[in-house]
Amino acid sequence: MGATIRRERVGTTAGHRGQGPTEVDAYTLDTGEGLAVVVWTYGAQLVEVLVPDREGRTGNVVVRLPDLDSYQDRAANPYVGSTVGRYCRCVAGGRFRLDGAEHHLDRNDGDHHIHGGALGFDRYVWQAEAERSDGVLSLRLRLDSPDGDQGYPGALSTEVLYQVSREGTLTLEYRATTTASTIVGLTNHAYWNLAGAGRIDGHLLALNATRAVVFDGELIPLPGPPADLTGGPLDHREPKPIGGRRLDNCFVLDGPDWAARLHDPASGRTMRVVTDQPAVGVYSADGFAGRRRSGICLEAGPLPDAPNRADYPPVRLDPGETYRHRTVHHFSAH
Repeated sequence: MGATIRRERVGTTAGHRGQGPTEVDAYTLDTGEGLAVVVWTYGAQLVEVLVPDREGRTGNVVVRLPDLDSYQDRAANPYVGSTVGRYCRCVAGGRFRLDGAEHHLDRNDGDHHIHGGALGFDRYVWQAEAERSDGVLSLRLRLDSPDGDQGYPGALSTEVLYQVSREGTLTLEYRATTTASTIVGLTNHAYWNLAGAGRIDGHLLALNATRAVVFDGELIPLPGPPADLTGGPLDHREPKPIGGRRLDNCFVLDGPDWAARLHDPASGRTMRVVTDQPAVGVYSADGFAGRRRSGICLEAGPLPDAPNRADYPPVRLDPGETYRHRTVHHFSAH
């Protein structure tokens, strides 16, 4: 069977402020050669990634929820597979300054802002358009966020492009433009499990990082530079079992050649991640109620609280500029 793109109706959202009840579609991008991806327009979220194991048996390697109601239930859905924004990390105190003006964001994490607020990009239905060209299957999703949405300045036009190739790659590209100076940092919040089920403790994780952000008890970066990981338990430059450790860290990447490698010895599946972003957030899902340690997040993006840190790579976007972010997942089995 050749490459196909299928569209199916999932259901209708309950609606919330700014967007009434809206129909949700599922798009399946199937290469016909082993790799297939399912994306929903609700949250522009990655719902399934179907990958063969070393025996050629195909399985889903991301955690998914059973239905649309579950995805809309914040208590049951800790951003599972969602496109997260406008800013995908924490902002301390829910505020930041641009050009002398202080902006106050929705405080949805105690005193702080995280993942775009209570009504972030994961809570909206995106407009979608699919196409096939030169053996690559693409799904382009668009969302317009008004000026002041969750406290962010400027009207933001955002685009997420999912692309699947017969070579076994899944590419995510993000773009955004604004009508006023603002901050932007987008990522995908998939929980990866290359075994297809069970805990991720047996996976081997490698990271191209010798530094990690140092957090306080509320996961806000402490003053000072990232910590040197060389020779310590978080030094994952060589593959290391995840084991039973709790991981909730932001690793500063040493370079653009590669970001992360995840391998499941039982299935033989390997995922190699390459990104143009400065950091990867790693989370072992210890706080995922009812599905603890069922997957591991590898979130390529900016550093946490970068809007308030002059020593971090900038996350500012001005009118006339285009925000760009590209992350590629390479799948194989051996």
